[in-house]
Amino acid sequence: MQPFVPASWVQDRDVAVVDVREPWEYDSIGHLPGAVNVPFDAFRSDEGEAGKLPPRAEWESLLADAGVGSDAEIVAYDDTQGVFAARFVVTALLLGHDPGRLHVLDGDFSSWQREHETTTDTVDPEAASYESDPDAETPLVDFETVRALLPAIEAGDVTLVDTREDWEFEEGHIPGAVQLDWRELVDEERRGLRPADELRALLADRGIDPKRRAVLYCNTARRVSHTYLVLRQLGYESVDLYEGSLTEWQERGGELVTG
Repeated sequence: MQPFVPASWVQDRDVAVVDVREPWEYDSIGHLPGAVNVPFDAFRSDEGEAGKLPPRAEWESLLADAGVGSDAEIVAYDDTQGVFAARFVVTALLLGHDPGRLHVLDGDFSSWQREHETTTDTVDPEAASYESDPDAETPLVDFETVRALLPAIEAGDVTLVDTREDWEFEEGHIPGAVQLDWRELVDEERRGLRPADELRALLADRGIDPKRRAVLYCNTARRVSHTYLVLRQLGYESVDLYEGSLTEWQERGGELVTG
């Protein structure tokens, strides 16, 4: 996988560019040439637990209406250092889109705007055909799986990663979790990922070893999506997503540790 791609990569290829910002930002501030707007709230499920995937039929209709076909190579972006775009990409991945054809712009709209053309021109995409793959393998794990893994987590055989902020972690986290705020992975000035050697050093410092299975969670699956893609970018092969995250964990009576 190459989840994060630079602006030069996007410019040189025929890809479906998806802007996940609010419609007013897309229309008034501008967007990448040819980009279609699929706002974050449009693919955030109103059903079930917070942060869960949208219904499959709604997702298929959303992408088809945006002119994104089943075999499209997709690059998503936001203006929040990639965290909302990452959620779009991971949603596509979990619903069966080819992982090798899913990317996040390394940076965001603000970083693109510094050096590249933007436009406020209306984009009227031609409807496409989009079918998801219900049989695709995904990295999802559920409440029961995470609970069953607690002994292995406590023993250090599996790394459970909490991608929230320090204060959230201190207020309550799953037993055995290590804390890694997703924002530590990005360069505030460049608005994209920090250099790979810095990322590997940071992950090593937190005990997140590429040779061990990692399970990631946050609150509602947005921040964890970004961290998942970063680990895959760095070559981590065994990375799982606890989609329900702490929201589901608490609602189902999972144990919490404070401090």
